[in-house]
Amino acid sequence: MKNIYVEFISERELYQSYMPFLKNGGLFYKTNAKLELGTEVILEVSLPDALENSEVKGEVCWLTPIGSQSGTPAGVGVSFTDDPDNIRNQIEKYIARFLNSSDPTLTM
Repeated sequence: MKNIYVEFISERELYQSYMPFLKNGGLFYKTNAKLELGTEVILEVSLPDALENSEVKGEVCWLTPIGSQSGTPAGVGVSFTDDPDNIRNQIEKYIARFLNSSDPTLTM
């Protein structure tokens, strides 16, 4: 299992990376590292203004390769599989005002 640390400075940055269309939620992680679909990971997530980081287990379910169309940064989408800190709900509270936005994200 691969450990990944991801830090979000702003709610807007978090909104752009959040993947609400996945059953249990997920996050897009910008990286040039080559990870395969199905790779199990542990995300250590630092949310904006949070006092502590949260951990969530996940699985790579989305790949954006280097040089993809529309200038989207390279990275992977991680679908949450075990969320003991209930990070999905924490994220949705942070970005509630963006959820119905038509602003582009790093995924869909």
